[in-house]
Amino acid sequence: MHASKHLKWACFGVAAAMLFSGAAVAARIKDLCEIQGARGNMLIGTGIVVGLAGTGDKNPAAVIAQQRVLERLGIAVDDLRELKSDNAAVVTVTAELPAFAKEGTRIDVIVDSLYNCKSLEGGTLLETHLGGPGGDETVYAVAQGPLSIGGFNAAAGGASIRKNHATAARIPMGAYIEREAPSTITDGERMMLLLKRPDFATANNIQEAINSKLEPGTASAYGAGSVNVIIPEEWRGDLVSFIASIQAIDVASDVESRVIINERTGTIIVGGQVMIKPCQIAHGNLTIKISPIPLVSQPPPLSGGETVAAMVPRLNVTEEEAFLMPVQGTSAGEVAEALNKLKVTPRDMISIFQALREAGALEANLEIM
Repeated sequence: MHASKHLKWACFGVAAAMLFSGAAVAARIKDLCEIQGARGNMLIGTGIVVGLAGTGDKNPAAVIAQQRVLERLGIAVDDLRELKSDNAAVVTVTAELPAFAKEGTRIDVIVDSLYNCKSLEGGTLLETHLGGPGGDETVYAVAQGPLSIGGFNAAAGGASIRKNHATAARIPMGAYIEREAPSTITDGERMMLLLKRPDFATANNIQEAINSKLEPGTASAYGAGSVNVIIPEEWRGDLVSFIASIQAIDVASDVESRVIINERTGTIIVGGQVMIKPCQIAHGNLTIKISPIPLVSQPPPLSGGETVAAMVPRLNVTEEEAFLMPVQGTSAGEVAEALNKLKVTPRDMISIFQALREAGALEANLEIM
């Protein structure tokens, strides 16, 4: 596909259209499937960030959180009025515990302000215990360290500037795993492959590819979302090598035809197998502009009346010329070439795709993000 055939427009900043090849492409089973049981686990905890330069929480709950932290450190606080929360902020700390991660492994954590903190810049997270979902009190990891926000907030003289989001941060390798999460991927005789995008054709291709490499009957597709694999006797003593060899098999993946639209950003993504039946399209923009015109009414001299100011609306209507043009295509490249002839913006193209779907000329699922 030539670059000139790619859908590419600009509309109010950035808008793009991505096109994929119409033919089924080969991908590794590792990229198409996950092994049942080999999954990560979400961890969460609540902590406190200190060392902020007056940009912390101004909330009574933050003061109480400081008191609890100090008491845990052996420092008694008799009067809460002695504490100020400007230099501290209460945060939530989240992380993902990878499958098969061992005790002592370091993982990244994400830190987000919980109350009215203005910026986490320069802060340090104090020791925070991370537990599992659903109120699990087991501590799986402990996080601590300086924050990286990748931005800043600055204000002076009534002016302010902000780069990125200053109330969310990361700590790379900021937590140590204290407890392993059990993972069971096989009973010793079989394992299950779970398709990331369930599809009957792809599941059948995976089944056939594994059976052709090993022996017939090794793999059996259980619907569009899973494939059961029987582990041969000679491989049961070396499951790691067996799983690695299965994941390396190339399989032709298949996906349904889709057109994805993000109207907020003006982005259009056209799948490779999208087809437009022969049709005629005319698209013209109708622009209505209403602008107020100030009007001042002066009273006659010596009449004792008052000057009255009013706003009179002015209406301008502009309609572009449009002509019927034949449009059709049986591949992403042909669709792009045909629609580009209309010379419209992505936001107009969104309306055209919706109309094509309603008219039955678009052979694809239309999804709005």
